[in-house]
Amino acid sequence: MERVIGGKYKIGQKIASGSFGEIHIGSNIENAETVAIKMENRKTKQPQLLYEAELYNLLKGGSGIPRVKWSGTDKDKNVLVLDLLGPSLEDLFYYCGKKFSLKTVLMLADQMLTRIEYLHSKGFLHRDIKPDNFLMGLGKKAKQLSIQVYMIDFGLAKRYRDPITNKHIPCRENKLLIGTPRYASRNTHSGFEQSRRDDLESLGYVLMYFIRGSLPWQGLQAPTNKQKYDKICEMKKSIPIDILCKSCPVQFASYFRYCHSLTFDQRPDYGFLKRMFRHLFNAQGYDDLFDWTILKYQQMRQTKTLIESNPPIIAVRSNLQPKDGDNQQGVSDVTQDIVAKPSINTDNPHVSINSKKSNAQKCNDKVPIEKHTEKNSDLSISSSMPRVFIENVSKLRIPAEASNQGCVSANNNYGNPRTSVPTLRRTFSTN
Repeated sequence: MERVIGGKYKIGQKIASGSFGEIHIGSNIENAETVAIKMENRKTKQPQLLYEAELYNLLKGGSGIPRVKWSGTDKDKNVLVLDLLGPSLEDLFYYCGKKFSLKTVLMLADQMLTRIEYLHSKGFLHRDIKPDNFLMGLGKKAKQLSIQVYMIDFGLAKRYRDPITNKHIPCRENKLLIGTPRYASRNTHSGFEQSRRDDLESLGYVLMYFIRGSLPWQGLQAPTNKQKYDKICEMKKSIPIDILCKSCPVQFASYFRYCHSLTFDQRPDYGFLKRMFRHLFNAQGYDDLFDWTILKYQQMRQTKTLIESNPPIIAVRSNLQPKDGDNQQGVSDVTQDIVAKPSINTDNPHVSINSKKSNAQKCNDKVPIEKHTEKNSDLSISSSMPRVFIENVSKLRIPAEASNQGCVSANNNYGNPRTSVPTLRRTFSTN
């Protein structure tokens, strides 16, 4: 018997699991709405789900914040039911060949800064800014992506000021590293209490990861995690900003210098940072299409071109007696009348077969058509639509040499920005 949560949310397939618990696709049995159901064991040593649900409720109404459908306990589980969202920026980064164009990075920077500013305005720090914790929304049509970025996973969030007195928390030392080491700020590595400046510095590392394709401290090896994190800290402190931001517009180096100039309790000028990136965006004359939208459109065009240049010939046998000489011709005159011809719909890149039937025979058999795929080693990119998910629920796997299809002329307007992307599989490092 299928399990129902909160009296109306039926649990479906598990789409992710980890130390936090499990995430399932679910549906509302009253209106068939699809949702995400996040669950953790009530006896876990460090329960976070109900705390996270409280934060979602405090943040509700904000742009790019998922809505809570239901939260509470059910048998041995703490449960949080949320809006179902699309792929994470980490997933899309791998889909686009492990690099984003400057245009896409600037578009993401604007929305991500806005989400962080909103969270800070409510008195909280995120403390785990990384690509996996930003997801694209879903469009009105099934399996299509919206252009809105959502912030998720507030399990490590912390108040940095008193909600009544507005007093800032004090700066403490010898704190444990909280967050993801790859994107943690230098002060976080050094054991200082985190504040607003640290979320912004982490975002800076995320943006450099997107535009460079990797960060210098990825792949470091050490006998223990602590030694590995110490090495990462040393590299972050020793690499000059101009070297880290080499080949990038000067605005990125200016961003890091601004973050490093902030004092512990100083309020960042979010508007200044957004204006700096917007000015660069406008100066380049960019359109507003993300890399994955353009890449998806290109794949659809390639599929159409390939099929048009190699149309399938599908012969359907006739039950009539063959004429003399039919055995030599291979296909009878009647059979030739019902040869299927392909047609392409660019909005849905699937081949349809329209069979012309003779008066002598009605052919009701459906002809299965294989989806076009492009294979490269262990990668298979299909033009079929993906299964959507909420929090880093699919791990992609893509060769490092995959090209960045997103770098396209700014004067080209391709398709609809809500075009969906295929589901891929990946593995990733936690450093």
